[in-house]
Amino acid sequence: MTPMTQGRATQGTPARERPLLNRRLAAFGTTIFAEMSALAVRTGSINLGQGFPDTDGPEEIREAAVRALREGKGNQYPPGPGVPELRAAVAAHQERFYGLTWSPETEVLVTTGATEAIAASLLALLEPGDEVIAFEPYYDSYAACIALAGAQRVPLTLRAPAFRPDLDELRALITPRTRLLLLNTPHNPTGAVLTPEELSGIAALAVEHDLLVVTDEVYEHLVFTGAHHPIAALPGMRGRTVSISSSGKTFSYTGWKIGWVTGDAPLVAAVRAAKQYLTFVSGGPFQYAIAEALTLPDAFFTDFREGMRRKRDLLAKGLRAAGFQVYEPEGTYFITTDISPFGDEDAGAFCRALPERCGVAAVPNSVFYDDPEAGRSQVRFTFCKKDEVLEEAVERLARLG
Repeated sequence: MTPMTQGRATQGTPARERPLLNRRLAAFGTTIFAEMSALAVRTGSINLGQGFPDTDGPEEIREAAVRALREGKGNQYPPGPGVPELRAAVAAHQERFYGLTWSPETEVLVTTGATEAIAASLLALLEPGDEVIAFEPYYDSYAACIALAGAQRVPLTLRAPAFRPDLDELRALITPRTRLLLLNTPHNPTGAVLTPEELSGIAALAVEHDLLVVTDEVYEHLVFTGAHHPIAALPGMRGRTVSISSSGKTFSYTGWKIGWVTGDAPLVAAVRAAKQYLTFVSGGPFQYAIAEALTLPDAFFTDFREGMRRKRDLLAKGLRAAGFQVYEPEGTYFITTDISPFGDEDAGAFCRALPERCGVAAVPNSVFYDDPEAGRSQVRFTFCKKDEVLEEAVERLARLG
């Protein structure tokens, strides 16, 4: 080895000794969804942990994607903000259901699912040292994206059995470093749906303290109690709110990964600046198909919701019969339960043993909390499965009794 090469080797050693993973992600390992889904496959269990349907959505929407492929629509890079047809359809959907008017040209951005929309929004709007108040338990990508932005998450805990936000506690959490409120309604994993009164209180605090709001509304068409009310529609909120939704949960094509952002033009421009360096663009033919999906008649959205309500009731009844304490969800396609009636308090250990005990996989809610003790005994199940699958799962869960 020459002196020059020896010097290079010596200079390179510290970099190799440092952990390879960015320290901001050091606390985040394999997602619980990947872990429990792999366990379900290994044990031949029914997977009620990860929230993906086991049937495809409307046939006419699949055919719309096939038609786009054959006609060469979207097979090359689509426009950065999304194909014009989808942006127009998203804007029309927001006006049709909520009376919100957005410009398809400047106030709608198509993303690779809601997950990318969340990442792009937080990376665009946050800087190191900023604080983000998020309602816990929260979807795991929230914490990771806040960490990637170098910001600090500040949890507001939603507590069983009702999982309502304490607005006095929220006010107390706001500091001069608070930059953003991160909302999710309908809420995964608890199924809580923010009421108009709660949203008004949150909006008043955002206006008073000049805070931005990022709101994840992917379950907007799965509300069983009350209705979905976008916070962007409230006074003073249009210019400070980034609203996020996607097609996967409503149209049951989760693998297509077509999501979107709506908001005031400067906010959307900021999110787009970050998004262009993530995927740049994706899903061209699927964008055309989802543009058609958003124009489906009201009956589709009603039937979809009522079908999921029936599945919720089927699984909730079975979980109660098996011995779980069930917190009936107001929305989403998840049910949070408590395992305390079994004399057990460790949801993580319970879920890892459940496939061997009865052939069903679920997810421990404790992974969605900063303080695992807050959800230590909570387990989440999904009901977006075929009736016969849910019925079989209920039979298997009965063995626990």
